[in-house]
Amino acid sequence: MVPADRPTSPGRLVIISGPSGAGKSTILDRLLQDCPLPLTLSVSATTRPARPGEIDGKAYHFLSPSQFAERREAGHFLECKEVYGRGYWYGTLDDEVTSGLEEGKWVILEIDVAGAFDVLKQVPEAITFFVHPGSVAELERRLRARATESEDDIARRLREAEREMGLSGKYRHCVINDIVEDAARQICEILSHQGD
Repeated sequence: MVPADRPTSPGRLVIISGPSGAGKSTILDRLLQDCPLPLTLSVSATTRPARPGEIDGKAYHFLSPSQFAERREAGHFLECKEVYGRGYWYGTLDDEVTSGLEEGKWVILEIDVAGAFDVLKQVPEAITFFVHPGSVAELERRLRARATESEDDIARRLREAEREMGLSGKYRHCVINDIVEDAARQICEILSHQGD
C-alpha cells in the first residue's frame, strides 16, 4: 500500500532547449500557468551575480565560484558548464531534480543543447523538446527587435543557433514558436499523452 503522503505515480523529467531568443521562457511561463499537469521548473545554479529584482532560489541558485566548484567536484550536478567564456558557470543541481521527481512532479529543465545531451546520458527516458522560431532569419529578426545585444553578441548567438538547430533532430519533439499560446498548448498536449 502506498502511504497517503506519497505520490501514486512517479514524476517525469522534461527537457526544453532551443536557441537564445526562441521564446523558451515565455512559453514556459504560459505552460506552467495553463497546463493541468503537475509541472515544476527546475531552478538552475549559477556563479553570475544576481541582477536587480532576481531572487535567490527563484531566478537561480546564486553560488560563489568556490561553492559551485565544490558541488561540481562532489558530483552534485546533472550537467554544468561555463557559458560563452565569460567566466560564469551554470548548472542543474541533481537534488533540485530528484526531489521534484520523488514528489511526483514533472520537472522541466530549460537548458542548452550540450546540457540536454549530458542529462540524457543519465536520464535517457527524459521527454525532450526543441523550441525554435522556424528559421535563423526569424531568430535574427527577434534578436534585433529586443535591442538588448551588441552586433557581436547577435552574430555569436546566430552562429550558435545554426549549430543547435542542426541538432534538433536528436530531440523527441520539435515545436515552432510562432504563437506562444499555441506552442505551450502543443507541448502540454504532447506531455498529456505520455504513457498512453
